[in-house]
Amino acid sequence: MSMEVIKHPTSKADIQLQVSKGHFATGHSHINYYIDVTNQKFRLSEARKVAQELAREYKLYTLVDTILCLDGTEVIAACMASEMNKAGFMSINQNQDINVLTPERTVGSQLIFRENTAPMIQGKNVLILMASVTTGYTAKSAIETIAYYGGKAVGIAAIFATLDQLAGLPVRSLFNPNDLPDYASHDAVDCPWCKAGIKLDALVNSFGYSKL
Repeated sequence: MSMEVIKHPTSKADIQLQVSKGHFATGHSHINYYIDVTNQKFRLSEARKVAQELAREYKLYTLVDTILCLDGTEVIAACMASEMNKAGFMSINQNQDINVLTPERTVGSQLIFRENTAPMIQGKNVLILMASVTTGYTAKSAIETIAYYGGKAVGIAAIFATLDQLAGLPVRSLFNPNDLPDYASHDAVDCPWCKAGIKLDALVNSFGYSKL
């Protein structure tokens, strides 16, 4: 697959959205774009840029005690916590001790917390951080898990999202389908590309892609 780089203007003009177009299968749907956020998740300079942009949405009006990391977003989360923790004009989170936490997954993909990490959820305001939000399935699971452990989900942040609201919570993202006007997602059983006999190019998940 060749990787096309699409630049979307933000206040940090050097943040890039890297995509490949084709026929891809995720765990919950078939999509026509693979969105590669590897650099943003694992390269400190890129993660810091993303964190600065996303933190703007929460510094002023959203109290955050814990950032819950999904899709391997721990580096971004740490940078966000540092950014939101800074003392500054009208920063509601300044000088707050913000937890950065990754849930454990069971064999059935259920999210759980052990006794040593559950206190970082119980009674806390929790921001969910993801690489992408498309079907909303994973984000809903996270919201339910937070509630089960006695926490309060206060928002969902992502690099790319097709939704602006989920389960009554705002979804804030750097990029959305306006940046990919022909972006499409379908249930596997209703996939028009499968019905047209177009074979899958790759299987994709939060770790990356595997060509078929």
